[in-house]
Amino acid sequence: MSTKEHQSEPIESASETLQRIFDGHGSVLGSQMADESSRYDVLKKTDFPKPQRTRRIAVANQKGGVGKTTSTVNTAAALANKGAQVLVIDMDPQGNASTALGVSHASGEPSVYDVIEGRSDLGDVITVCPDFPTLDVVPASIDLSGAELEVADLPNRNTLLKEALDLYLRQSDKHYDYVFIDCPPSLGLLVINAMCAVTEMLIPIQAEYYALEGLGQLINTIGLVQEHFNPVLLVSTMLVTMFDRRTLLSREVYNEVKGHYPSIVLNTTIPRSVKISEAPSFSQSVIAYDPRGIGAISYGEAALEIAQRSQQVLDTIDARRNK
Repeated sequence: MSTKEHQSEPIESASETLQRIFDGHGSVLGSQMADESSRYDVLKKTDFPKPQRTRRIAVANQKGGVGKTTSTVNTAAALANKGAQVLVIDMDPQGNASTALGVSHASGEPSVYDVIEGRSDLGDVITVCPDFPTLDVVPASIDLSGAELEVADLPNRNTLLKEALDLYLRQSDKHYDYVFIDCPPSLGLLVINAMCAVTEMLIPIQAEYYALEGLGQLINTIGLVQEHFNPVLLVSTMLVTMFDRRTLLSREVYNEVKGHYPSIVLNTTIPRSVKISEAPSFSQSVIAYDPRGIGAISYGEAALEIAQRSQQVLDTIDARRNK
């Protein structure tokens, strides 16, 4: 073959190579690998639009084990990985979001507890995630578990976080594209503080039989917060997690949730993945731990959908504000 002929041959992408290797062999694994590689290539080339102003999003579901913290951490990391400036505030005394983002949060260390108690400003307790330079974290420690009782008698007990966040965003030299608040699996004072501090709610829903059980209670609580404290609060996003496309049940749950909330359920679903579960034990998001894996790809696609919906969501919030 001449040099000229050699140079004219197109270079295969990784997904094309996998397709060629496994083509005709009926390999489910090969097909899946090719699909993942193709989706990874598309994501890598796609620019994520930035919102015109800061989006403030609380991630909540009082039902435990639905992928709430996992979704907070990985959506935030996926957006930061594509150049967004992101702040994650951990409001769960378990501190799992802090762990997954590689941030120290031992009892007695500066944390969101000191902010809620009024001893520190938000900027004083921020740490940068070691994996993503544009991802800032306000850690939580077990100390936060006592905060609900300690501030219960304060007249502004529901808006302590909002006041601290408003002050920080006004004074900070950084412009944040997104603020995510990871809530504990409850409907107590810490969650009310988070709902008062944001303009949006992201609700993760597990693809299982009881998925919608308890969702009504959460929607009711959001309604009470809208009525009494935060009239612009919007449920902007629902994300179906732990989805298994091989099972009829997962597809039925997704279709039911999508049928109830067609405009806010993301098209992207998050699959069950060993790597997603493993990542926090290495103090990392799955975006950093296994960037080419299906978990990171899925959260990347979810983050892209959230980014692409920014203008529509901000317009809806403005309409609520101007009522």
